[in-house]
Parts: sequence; structure tokens; C-alpha cells
Amino acid sequence: MRLSDYDTNNPHEMTLQSTEIITPADSEAEVRHLVLRFDDTPFSYAEGQSIGVLAPGPYEFGNTQHLRLYSIASPSLGDDYRGNTLSICVRRCFSIDDISGERYPGRASNYLCDATPGDTILITGPYGVQFQVPASNEANLLMVGVGTGIAPFRAFVKSIYKRHGGWKGKVRLFYGAKSGVEMLYMNQLRNDLALYYDQASFKAFEAISPRPHYDESPDLHRVIVENAHETWEMMEDPNTYVFLAGLLAADKHFERAMEQLAGGSDAWQDKKASLIASGRYSELLYD
Repeated sequence: MRLSDYDTNNPHEMTLQSTEIITPADSEAEVRHLVLRFDDTPFSYAEGQSIGVLAPGPYEFGNTQHLRLYSIASPSLGDDYRGNTLSICVRRCFSIDDISGERYPGRASNYLCDATPGDTILITGPYGVQFQVPASNEANLLMVGVGTGIAPFRAFVKSIYKRHGGWKGKVRLFYGAKSGVEMLYMNQLRNDLALYYDQASFKAFEAISPRPHYDESPDLHRVIVENAHETWEMMEDPNTYVFLAGLLAADKHFERAMEQLAGGSDAWQDKKASLIASGRYSELLYD
């Protein structure tokens, strides 16, 4: 869907409860964990859904608001499990004009990163269920993400080990970032996912860029191939669900790794088609 196709006629007023930088000071990136509170507005959502943030204008062509979608990073009862908050993961973004070379701040990301606790944030949605936790806790979950693509997986992991009372199937997270310090929710500032390392069913595998100063993408391909016993065996299991999120580069690395493990492009495409046909393959990718 295009952004113009989303219904924004009934926005909800949220209060910014907290905003926290979750990338270290020496990181080139600024990524924030924002918690939005909905005190008097009935609002419910599920893990795997997104919300739209309406950044106030004015903008060109008479637009008074700018819509941007963000994956929800908290379980459906919020990070505190009280049922009146949701969290999103926001990277402060900029774009470069191809002709002039001028740098422009991203409208929604800079609006959100500059917001302070107590501010009112207009949101719409929730939208879609690109990712949905399987009903059975014996299902295997294979999650692959890059950058802020970890947001829905954080919601998944917090949900299945809290609300579902544990998880019997394999839970494997392959996550990439430019450098170790930019491993969102897996660094010294915010290491939420470490809480689940002692769960027998959970494992996380980190992939970083081999040349971060050249803006080279994380080496997900190598890490997935090196752990073939954790990936292809799961692919062969009819009880495995695959989730891919983040930058388009994640898809390229994942596809290349799967082609290698499957023994060729045709074999992987057959396997992927089977996963899609059975409702066990989902992706949420962006530029």
C-alpha cells in the first residue's frame, strides 16, 4: 500500500511518556525508544502491527500533516504490561538531494526525536498484521532483521516469554547493524533481549558490517551460513515461521544465504513459495 491509501481520518492523541536514546554517544546513528501513553483514548493493538505518526506541518502542496509508519516495538500490553502504552523505535533520518547535495531532515523522525515528555503525538492505526505470533507455542520462529527492523521482534520476544508463559519451539533471531554498539536493544545502553538468553528455546546471532566506515551493510549472509544448522534445519521443519524485517539490504543477504543453503536459487525459490503458500513467511522491508 502507498501511504496515501492509509485511513488517517480518526487520529488518536497520545502523550509522550518517555524518550530514550538507545545508541551510544560515539555512534553515528541516533535511535530512540519512545513510549507513548493513551490515558483516555481506547486503543488496542497486537504484536506485529504498525502505527502511523502524523507529524504536524505545514508542508508543500498545502499538506498540514506528514504520515510515517512505525512498527510497534512493545507487546500488546505495553512494556510495563499495564495496557495503556505502546513503544516505537525511531532513527533520526536525513535525506540528500541528488542534484544540490543539500541535506534535509526527515520530517517524522526528527519531529519524534525532538519531542519531549508530555508532548501530544497524533497517531493513526493500528495497521496490518504483517507479523503475527503463531497460536501454538510449539511453533519455531526464525526472525531476521536489520536496524530498526528489530522493533517487531522485540515485541514478539517480550510477548511469548511473558504472556505465553514460555515458548517450546525454537526462537532464533539473526540481527544486523553497522557496528556492535548499534545493536539496538542488544548494547550496553539498552540490552532488553539479554533477559531471554537463559531461555532454553531462545538464541540470538549478531551480524555487523565488515567495513562500517564505508557504510557497508551488516554481514548477515555470513552469519546465517555459519549457523546453517540453526537455519536450514528450521526451514525444513513444517512447524517453522519465517519473519524478515528492516532495510531492503536484509532481504538481499537473506536470499543469498538461503540460496547457498538450499543448493541453488531454484531450490530456495521452491522452498520460499511453499512457506508463503502455507502462511509461514512474512516480510516488512523499507528503503
